[in-house]
Amino acid sequence: MKGRPRWDQCVDHKDGGVPSFINEYFSSPDRCCLLIAGAGFDPRTPSFCKILYDTLNARLHVILIREERPNPDVNLVKRADHNLHSIQSLLTTSKIIKVDIFAEDNAIVGGRNVISELRSETLGAYTDIVIDLSALSIGVSFPIVRFMYESAQRSDAPLNVHLLVASDPGLDHIITPISSDVVNKIHGFKGGAGLHGETEPAKLWLPQLSIKRKDDLRRIYDAVDPHDTCPILPFPSRDPKIGDRLAFEFLAELEDIWEVDTRNIVYADEENPLDLYRTILRIDDERQPVFEDFGGSLLVLSPLGSKVLALGALMAALERDFPVYYVEALGYDVDWEKADEADPGVLAMRHIWLCGDAYPSDLSSI
Repeated sequence: MKGRPRWDQCVDHKDGGVPSFINEYFSSPDRCCLLIAGAGFDPRTPSFCKILYDTLNARLHVILIREERPNPDVNLVKRADHNLHSIQSLLTTSKIIKVDIFAEDNAIVGGRNVISELRSETLGAYTDIVIDLSALSIGVSFPIVRFMYESAQRSDAPLNVHLLVASDPGLDHIITPISSDVVNKIHGFKGGAGLHGETEPAKLWLPQLSIKRKDDLRRIYDAVDPHDTCPILPFPSRDPKIGDRLAFEFLAELEDIWEVDTRNIVYADEENPLDLYRTILRIDDERQPVFEDFGGSLLVLSPLGSKVLALGALMAALERDFPVYYVEALGYDVDWEKADEADPGVLAMRHIWLCGDAYPSDLSSI
């Protein structure tokens, strides 16, 4: 056992509680906030900027991350420009950071590039850093969260870090990544905890199953080469049949390739990242004493599904230094007719207070 989980008593809010928290907490005139958010084509891009600006006004400073991929679809660029204009029309000033996701040799460098850009930012003027993961890829958002979390731990002055997500699993299903052929570990999440000497640890892979990501997960499985697999299915979820559809889509993998015992399927609340976070840590705690004399245990995460569940995996990886494997997107294929019909009122909003004033100082570091 590794002791009490860092976010066992996490301060979080959901749905209507999120704007209420923002209005109450940030209305204090001594709050100065830096918002880091995506500036892409995703319809969720402007979701939180307006809520924060309505409360903070000039006390809100914004960095918008523009993820640049080779040969982008013209329609995606137009949508991204429209979202960017919508955000900038709200603000007096904002800073745009363009981040190349791929190098000239097609190496995946997005996470490294965004951290290189953020290192030049002076954080001492802020009381709060807010990271909106809604319209950022996990290859970019995960490194940003780790960098800001560690910066807060090193800061002489109190610095609060907050995570925001506006999630719509239905929207996720109509935004299909056009995947590269390369399996990578996310920058800052190389992992290695659990290694005992030269003996290979018992690797348990926890992939988050997602519609249209079968090929990606097959490639990741081959790269990880796990001893066991515990796939993650959303339950409960807004769509009560999504678990059955995922199980049917991945039937060959579950039965013949990954050889998953039905008792090893992980069910996680689709709208509660803390549910998956606690489940992952519990699995890790239970495996450690079992494999302690046989090279140790190593959990490997692949959060390719909903953004809320990815947030839970992020928190677990941040706390226990789990490696996170993924396949970067070369671009995206979007059913715009369905995307334009999406009701913004169905967005599930989550706020996680990652570190700062809400927690005792003796629990401020992992």
